[in-house]
Parts: sequence; C-alpha cells; structure tokens
Amino acid sequence: MKMVEGSCTDFAVRLASKDAVPGGGGAAALVGAIGTALASMVVNLTLGKKKYAEYEEINKEIMAKAQKLQDDLLAMVDLDAENFLPLSKAYGLPKETEEQQKIKEETLEKCLIQACQVPVDIVKKSYEAILLHQELVDKGSKLAISDVGVGVQCLRAALISGWINVVININMIKSEDYVKQINEEVKPLVGKGTAIADEVYAQVEAMLSK
Repeated sequence: MKMVEGSCTDFAVRLASKDAVPGGGGAAALVGAIGTALASMVVNLTLGKKKYAEYEEINKEIMAKAQKLQDDLLAMVDLDAENFLPLSKAYGLPKETEEQQKIKEETLEKCLIQACQVPVDIVKKSYEAILLHQELVDKGSKLAISDVGVGVQCLRAALISGWINVVININMIKSEDYVKQINEEVKPLVGKGTAIADEVYAQVEAMLSK
C-alpha cells in the first residue's frame, strides 16, 4: 500500500522510525500537498459568492491548477521513497578492489541523480503553488484569508525542504554540468518563492490586523 493511502498516524510513525523511508523528501512533498489543498479550499469557499463574481473564472482556473499540483505532490511522497531506496543500497556496495570501487562510484552517481529528481520537482511545484496563493490574497474570500496564510507557509516550508534535499545530493554528485544546471534552474526559485511567500503572509497578517 502506498504511504499516502495510509493514515496520518501511520505516516508519522513511519517517519519517526529509523527506516530509510519516508524521510525529509516525502515529508516536504506532503506538506506541499497540504499547502496546495488549502488553496483549493479557499477557492471552494469563494466560488458562487456575488462579492467575488468578477474572479469566478480565474478562481476556477486556480482550482484546476491547485488540484493538479496537489496530485503531483502527493504522488511524490511515494516516488521520493522509491527513488531513494536504490541510493541507500548503493552506499552498501563493496569497494575492496579497484573494479568494485569504480562500480560503486558509477552506481552512486546514477542513484544520486535519481534521488535528486523528486526534490527538484518539489521545489518547482511548491513555487507554482505559492503563486496561486499570491493570487488568492485578492481573489479569495476574506473569510478564508487565514487559510491563504497557512497554505503559503506550508508551501514555503516545502520549497525550502525540497531544496535542502536537492543540496545534500548535488554536494556528492561529480557531474559539474548537472550541478550547474540544477543551481541555475532550481536555486533561483527558492529565493523568489520564499520572497513571494513572505510577501503574501505579510499581506494576510495585515488584513487580519485591521
């Protein structure tokens, strides 16, 4: 059974154990899915309200995007575990001879790149979902504005957590081209995403303080 199909308690218990999976990557994906689900919730509480009629179609689009991102992030909980297991086994490969050492190094490189992919996608998807909450500050029901704040903070955590899991892998990857590509493609999203999330949260807090 997939981890996301079990109970929250089961997941937390497994996460707390010494098992190799789930780990930080799976936790990041789940937190991101929760943050994205809150975007859908805000839209659900907004649709059909006369006060927000001008945003009806835009909010429907936000809902569709949020649902897709939520599904993707939930799938990553188990996919991250699947991608990490080969890496955990590769660490245990023998290295007594030069041939064994060569095989181990090649296997580790391949497995590290594989293990890096889901965290990379977590960063990308979390960034996209943060942008949805940015829109909902103005287009979502003010009765659910606190949920925008909670959602964007969950996604901020997922964004940073995904990136940490990228960094721990690329620090051991020898391919300079791959590392350069990741740093150029993904790292900027972390800076932009956290800045937008902070701005959204500040707006939410200001609205709640009036």
